[in-house]
Amino acid sequence: MLEPFSIAQSPATPWIWVSPLHSGATSAIAEIVYQALLRIQAEREYSYALFGHKASMISSLHALYAEHSEPNWDGEGAKPIAQTALDTAVSFIRAFPDDLPLPENAADPDGAISLDWAPSKHRVFTVSIGVTDRLPYAWLDGSDRGHGVARFDGEHIPPKLIEGIEGAMREDLSCSPATVQRLGSAPRVVRSA
Repeated sequence: MLEPFSIAQSPATPWIWVSPLHSGATSAIAEIVYQALLRIQAEREYSYALFGHKASMISSLHALYAEHSEPNWDGEGAKPIAQTALDTAVSFIRAFPDDLPLPENAADPDGAISLDWAPSKHRVFTVSIGVTDRLPYAWLDGSDRGHGVARFDGEHIPPKLIEGIEGAMREDLSCSPATVQRLGSAPRVVRSA
């Protein structure tokens, strides 16, 4: 279970993470502190200088939600994106490793948010974020394809999702020290003759 707020260490700077789902406050003063921490977190995330590309991605998710929060947004009966799906997608991006490329995003007709890594039409990895902690994912790599479900605790990206994203982006990954350390060596592409 997530704490209402905690101090987490990132490689670059310490930061405060505040759960947008509940305050857990038990007094008026605790609620004031919680609201202040939410404002600090929001200001930090909207600052490109402090939060980098993740600030743009989070802003894009909020815009996606605003555009798709009404029923029938596609004229064909699509469900609206739920606030819970937005909150989970934002938490996913906050937890996402800095050395991997961020995804494209789209609204799904079932009310979920789709995060897509698609370096080519033959290599794709997609994660669907809805209103539960279950994240359905699917991939295509040439003629190889598959799907699965991973649980997201709100703080840590499941390893099988990281591996799938790295696999989809293998030729596009820059070999940063963090990527090399996590993979154990520089990513290699094996091509058949």
